[in-house]
Amino acid sequence: MSQLVFAMGHVKLNTNKLEEMIADSTDVLGLRVTYRDDTSAWLSSNGRAAELVLVEAEENSFNTIGLEALTTEAVREAASRVAGAGCTIVTEEPSLPCMAAGVTFDTPEGLRFEVHTPTTDDMYNPRYKTAGVGPRRLDHVNLMSPDPQTTIRQLSEICGMGLSERMVNDALSWMYGGNRQHHILGVVKGEVGVHHYSFEFPEFRMYCELGDILDRHDRQLIWGPGRHRPGDNTYAYYYDPAGCIVECSGPMALVADDATFQPRIITNLERPGNVRDMNVWGTPAPLEWREAHFPFAKQA
Repeated sequence: MSQLVFAMGHVKLNTNKLEEMIADSTDVLGLRVTYRDDTSAWLSSNGRAAELVLVEAEENSFNTIGLEALTTEAVREAASRVAGAGCTIVTEEPSLPCMAAGVTFDTPEGLRFEVHTPTTDDMYNPRYKTAGVGPRRLDHVNLMSPDPQTTIRQLSEICGMGLSERMVNDALSWMYGGNRQHHILGVVKGEVGVHHYSFEFPEFRMYCELGDILDRHDRQLIWGPGRHRPGDNTYAYYYDPAGCIVECSGPMALVADDATFQPRIITNLERPGNVRDMNVWGTPAPLEWREAHFPFAKQA
């Protein structure tokens, strides 16, 4: 399979709590502000110009899921496939000036993606002073679609993404890109929206720091730490001020042999027998995690 998309590029959120989101992203998660104006802010966990983009709005909603392609040619190829997959191009201009090329498209189900070249990156200066934990990079997004099979087909046809694992009833599926990590997108069956966005924690001690920082802010984790069987990554989850779940995720398993790889199908769906299919350590997901939903912005 030829993946035009390599990894997560950025996530863009609309929010009516811009100052709170900036403070939370810096003081708790530990991102840094790379750009700021009266109505928006870019934040990053490393030398990249933008990973989390916040846009002031009347509502709290997900604006765009940014998928990183490595070249302008890959972006142009993705753009050429959009109409054939039943989706609609919004613009073929990059949404941020720190990108060389980009194409933004909408799906009929109400999701919006941008395939774009990497944001500018000062890779030799990845660390900075922060009061927060300080993750390594933006890792993945779990989106929500009323028609997971159609969404998976669209992402496969446009971006060349592959399916790494799925539940037999399509309640949750996982898709990978060119970096071969188990997933850069999860696809959850439900009302269109996002379940969570995730940053990578390379060290387990960081979960302790996160829990203590949240406690100092009179908040708490909603699930974790634990270890997912899909992806084999450690995890912990909490809410941001806009009401979206943030996951902090350990490094994932890799799809080493793309040519012969076959997606795993999870057939055991009955609780409590399937608990360890989602958490190797056995703690079941709480109801607020299972029922979480953050809306996507309405398309024009």
